[in-house]
Amino acid sequence: MNVKVLKEITEIYGPSGSEQAVADYIMEAIKDYVDEISVDKLGNVIARKKGNGPKLMVAGHMDQIGLMVTDVDDKGFIRLTNIGGINPFVTHGERVVFKDGTKGIVYKEESTEAGKMKLDKLFVDIGAKNKEEANKKVNIGDICVYESNFLENEHTVSVGALDDRIGCFIMIEALKQLKTVENDCYYVFTVQEEVGIRGGKTSAYKVDPDVGLAIDITSCGDMPGSKRFKIALHDGVAIKVRDNSLLSHPKVNERLVETCKAEEIKYQMEVLEFGGTDAGGISLTREGVPASCLSIPTRYAHSAHETVSKDDVDAAIKLLVKVSEKAFEI
Repeated sequence: MNVKVLKEITEIYGPSGSEQAVADYIMEAIKDYVDEISVDKLGNVIARKKGNGPKLMVAGHMDQIGLMVTDVDDKGFIRLTNIGGINPFVTHGERVVFKDGTKGIVYKEESTEAGKMKLDKLFVDIGAKNKEEANKKVNIGDICVYESNFLENEHTVSVGALDDRIGCFIMIEALKQLKTVENDCYYVFTVQEEVGIRGGKTSAYKVDPDVGLAIDITSCGDMPGSKRFKIALHDGVAIKVRDNSLLSHPKVNERLVETCKAEEIKYQMEVLEFGGTDAGGISLTREGVPASCLSIPTRYAHSAHETVSKDDVDAAIKLLVKVSEKAFEI
């Protein structure tokens, strides 16, 4: 695994609506491996690897969840709303960082019981003495993200923003390996997925693909006390069957499974009872697009400590390379 690239891409500030720095990094990383790169009006990066076969769109989103400032009180404490799926219980006690590097601590009102914690009971303390001092650094509408440290060992990587920088990383590494392709490949690095799969919908309308694949994270059922869910770290790339945005096209999944078997790629099948990915947006574009998703099992999703298996990531890269190379006829 190219840990250097993964570390760099997860350290970039890029909440929904503010993905430009991530986009710049990706375009620099892939410019020598694709035939065309364009950026659409919403900010999606569309990279094309030309082929003469079916038009294959692969989407991974650049944005991460965040917290937007709604108010600064007289004492300089900052109130927040969510950008994407924020769990107040997970967020309490974390450090956050704003675009300009200003850092703060998220904490709850003293009277708030842990079991009744809601986002409107949390605040950020940036160490300001009063509102005037706080407003020199932070203003209404500014967005902060979790401050996170990159941790790795022989088997796993843990850091914030793996949702979905891990998908972007997989796409980057796959492009580096692709020489000639039968599909006309469009690798799209999308914006604003966390707030409604927005970039996936608009870019798919422009690309008008024959087949769509998202690369994103999924939950795990292998932790103590987890809800029964047959997805685990180290058991391979997950091929999505359903989530709340998508019923994967059976012929697309047949092709993915056949490729895994032929190439001896470890895989598992994912039936997710919540959430959604860019694949859902792609599937409903124009008259409809056969679509599925390659998911990376992830512990502690939507936290500062999202954790994935290196083996699962490697399996996803290998599968993406193989399905991009050979004409995706369904």
